[in-house]
Amino acid sequence: MSSPRRPALIFVAALGVALWWSPPPGELSLDAWRLFAIFITAIVAVIVNALPILTASILAVAAAVLTGLLAPDDAYAGFSNPAILLIVAAFLVADAVVKCGLGNRGGLWLATRFGGSTLGLGYSIFLLDAVIAPAFPSSTARSGVLYPFARSLADGAGARPDEPARRKVGAFLMFSGMASLTLSSALWMTAMVANPLGAEIARNAGVEVSFTRWLLAAAVPCICAMVVLPLLLHWLIDPEVRSTPEAPAAARRALQALGPLTRNERIVLVVFLSMVLLWASAATFGIDSTAVAFLGLGVLLTTNVITLQDIGKQGDVLATFIWFAVLFTLSSQLNELGFMTFLGERLAHALGGLPSPVVGYFLVAAYVVLHYLFVSQTAHMLALFGIFLDVGIQLGVTPALLAFQLLFATDYFSAITPQASSANLLFVGSGYLSQRDLYRLGAVATAANFAIFSIIGTAWLWLVVR
Repeated sequence: MSSPRRPALIFVAALGVALWWSPPPGELSLDAWRLFAIFITAIVAVIVNALPILTASILAVAAAVLTGLLAPDDAYAGFSNPAILLIVAAFLVADAVVKCGLGNRGGLWLATRFGGSTLGLGYSIFLLDAVIAPAFPSSTARSGVLYPFARSLADGAGARPDEPARRKVGAFLMFSGMASLTLSSALWMTAMVANPLGAEIARNAGVEVSFTRWLLAAAVPCICAMVVLPLLLHWLIDPEVRSTPEAPAAARRALQALGPLTRNERIVLVVFLSMVLLWASAATFGIDSTAVAFLGLGVLLTTNVITLQDIGKQGDVLATFIWFAVLFTLSSQLNELGFMTFLGERLAHALGGLPSPVVGYFLVAAYVVLHYLFVSQTAHMLALFGIFLDVGIQLGVTPALLAFQLLFATDYFSAITPQASSANLLFVGSGYLSQRDLYRLGAVATAANFAIFSIIGTAWLWLVVR
């Protein structure tokens, strides 16, 4: 182990031991508190760069089982989670888009229209996502559409994960994909599975949330954020190449040199478009999104567009699968043991006596920050949304204002950590972004979203839905 990591590892170990032997607060059970100690120690280990997230996750699940906090069946349940399996299959299909050359061709085509600057390429990702989002009830499935395009743009710009000369260009495009998903999910009620569930909870609290009312409430803050975030990310990441005025003409020449689509490109294009169509109609016809991804992967294997050897080279896919499954399980078990509900209630009730506008802002801020403990937006919403909304209403916050702010936060905080949403995993596994970059950029992007929705969004909501 390198010496720079040793102090961080000692700090993390001391934190874990201190939390483990500390008495649980309030009515919280000892098992819930100690599972939280394992979970938060793993997260802190990643944040301070003491351990890679895969190593921290493996050690965390081992500790949870060996100490008897979790039964083996519960501890390993995340490995059969459909959303995680969807990510693995979509990752392999997306890699086929790049391998066959279709990704490069798509990147060149987009470069002919947006290739004048890296910022323009970033905006193209946000625009594409906003247009296709209402047809996709899963942001995870939508990431399977966006990632190949972002990867193609990076390839077209000459950005490679293992070559530092233009690595920041790829980092900017990859995180643009993650940031875009946070806003497209907030823009449309049908763009993320937790949105309709939250709308139903809000209706039970007396707040009417329809498709059109959601879109009206979200339009102004989402559009403002879609304008601001690419600029902010471009400034923070500072890509090596900013202006590329010659790129559109060069891309047109390269497209002509490629000639017509090859056999593999045609197969991948048909499979990819078919998967998009099936994903888009999944809610209407009751189609399982994970099965669609596996069907597409099966067709590509059958036609030898990708081979078992290709899959064997994708070590990042296995690593991603393991650490996300583990963190999903730990977060879910914390919720089952009542830790999330306990923490939410304690934070919410602590606001009694404050002016109602302050209570509203504080509840939304706490709701956002608590997502550091979750790897599922839906689990977060089901655990805390109803509690925070009910307490806010009791303390005098306007119900519609608080309900919509919490609903939007459930979407826009999805990039706060690499594991904050399963939709992040394709971009996280791209190799362009380090764990430190992901946490830093995630915190900044989420803070920017919070500021825009709190200031512009509140003023707009006061006009249209209060």
